[in-house]
Amino acid sequence: MKRTIGQIASMCGGTLHGEADAERMVEGVFTDSRRPQSQGLFVPLVGERFDGHNYVQQIVSEASAAAFLWQKDHGAPPAENAIEVEDTLEALQHLAAVYLRETGVSVVGITGSNGKTTTKDIVNALLGTTFKVHKTEGNYNNHIGLPLTVLSMPQDTDILILEMGMSGRGEIRLLANIAQPDVAIITNIGESHLLQLGSRAEIARAKLEITSGLKPGGLLIYNGDEPLLSQVLAESETVKPEGLKLFTFGLATGNDDYPTEITSDGEGSLFITAQSGKEAFRLPLLGQHNVVNGLAALAVARHFNVDADHIRKGLSSLKLTGMRIEVVNCPNGLTVLNDAYNASPASMKAAIQTLSAYKTDGRKVAVLGDMLELGPEEKQFHEEIGIFAAKHDVEVLFTYGALGTSIAQGAQGLMPTANVHAYTDKQELIQHLQVHLHANDIVLVKASRGMRLEEIVDALKNGPLQN
Repeated sequence: MKRTIGQIASMCGGTLHGEADAERMVEGVFTDSRRPQSQGLFVPLVGERFDGHNYVQQIVSEASAAAFLWQKDHGAPPAENAIEVEDTLEALQHLAAVYLRETGVSVVGITGSNGKTTTKDIVNALLGTTFKVHKTEGNYNNHIGLPLTVLSMPQDTDILILEMGMSGRGEIRLLANIAQPDVAIITNIGESHLLQLGSRAEIARAKLEITSGLKPGGLLIYNGDEPLLSQVLAESETVKPEGLKLFTFGLATGNDDYPTEITSDGEGSLFITAQSGKEAFRLPLLGQHNVVNGLAALAVARHFNVDADHIRKGLSSLKLTGMRIEVVNCPNGLTVLNDAYNASPASMKAAIQTLSAYKTDGRKVAVLGDMLELGPEEKQFHEEIGIFAAKHDVEVLFTYGALGTSIAQGAQGLMPTANVHAYTDKQELIQHLQVHLHANDIVLVKASRGMRLEEIVDALKNGPLQN
């Protein structure tokens, strides 16, 4: 964002303090005082355990910002070039919303329980062949990160791709109203956030809040394999724009687009879809769940008139955000499927199916840890994963964590006892893996982010096998 201080004050609903230079140009916005931008706008946010206003004086004295917001309940600003506002967070959000309207860029909003980031990366790759695109980076998908993403986009951006995360009701509505997307994607409805929301139907309602911000005539692309989405979409309480267009994707043949053929090898998936006719596309990702994510991205690309050749070019250049089924070929002969970024029952099953479909001369081994935030039925969900693993070609199962023990319990009786191992000590698990794994084994590693199973991936990559 490049605007004068006076323009920014008007855009965010603030007032200039004292002798502030209304014509001074500001370029960029930041909230972290440790990463200043000398020409930028500093937004001091207030949280339960921090207050960015405490760092304004330092930033001013070091000339580390061109201007700053200042919350009125904090007394008088310590310097000129301050914009006084009632609430700095709300001002940041309002600034982003107004800036987005002024630029006129097209917006793609993406939400869902699983697959948001992968879908965002595929959409970015496809649209990037034809347009100037800007996307959410890292975990900037919440009420702070999304406005910062909007305000950081280059001035020549054609299409902005925004990931929208949530943990409760109302959060997607807020993000959608800031972004006002032209196109919205709902990847799926899983079990993440059951602890907060109580039911999958409530999760569907939370995700469908994205329609409240869709522009009139906007396009909603959603997973038609999930009946809850169609049911909630039909509810009178669901806010929908005038002229809403719908497009469904998934594995079922009743969807607007679905795969008619999928073949996989160790490096990705080749697939044909109902919409593509005989046109085949190669996705450098494993698993039919990623093909489904690809269908959503294809629908976006077609909406923006990206042709098949450019779609193929985009798929071939795809770069993914780290730790989302990354295939790691280790010097010791192991192949590790690193999916340690996050986990829910749906994504855990999808990863196990990917392992099952993988061709290997060695054994198929799963190292699975706790899935967090699943609420009162968490033990049952974990036991079901153990049963699923045993029925989908997992030959050796290692689990980690208190809830991981329930995964092992689910698998017992369906797998040889000697092939099911449960651990609550990570170092002990690593030592056991290094003793019992063989070169040519393929090992899936997956759990919720809080379990930090990337430490196991690093140990398998860098450590010797004792077999």
